[in-house]
Amino acid sequence: MGLKDRLQNDMQKAAKERNPLALSALRMALAEIKNREIEARGELADDAIFKALASMVKRRRESIELFLKGNRPELAEREQAEIVILSAYLPTGLSEAEVESLAREAIAAAGAKAPSDMGRVMKDLMPKVAGRADGKLVSEVVRRLLSG
Repeated sequence: MGLKDRLQNDMQKAAKERNPLALSALRMALAEIKNREIEARGELADDAIFKALASMVKRRRESIELFLKGNRPELAEREQAEIVILSAYLPTGLSEAEVESLAREAIAAAGAKAPSDMGRVMKDLMPKVAGRADGKLVSEVVRRLLSG
């Protein structure tokens, strides 16, 4: 069973169980996938679906920050609950130590020595960590390693 099928089955299950939060989050995820399929003019592979879900989780994290700044904790809690639901479909994330290990390998492979070489390192590294690590964390680790 593919990831998209699993999402659809879980959405139906959430509807039967009358779980409005899960139903809403899964509907939004499937709508996002459908939009990306329309753009791509075809079915998405599981890795592209992972990227879509990771993007949705990232947007929700950003929303949480804004809701907390705007003194709207109830909306931040809802976004956090949706993150938990969507994260269940993502592969397990990489720890900072794992990202650092992969970054060291990419730096060695690219022969990078200075922060100005960061672009080459990121180009090699991002496909390896796609969907499993936040790009912001990856860039911070690479910058720290190249700076010394």
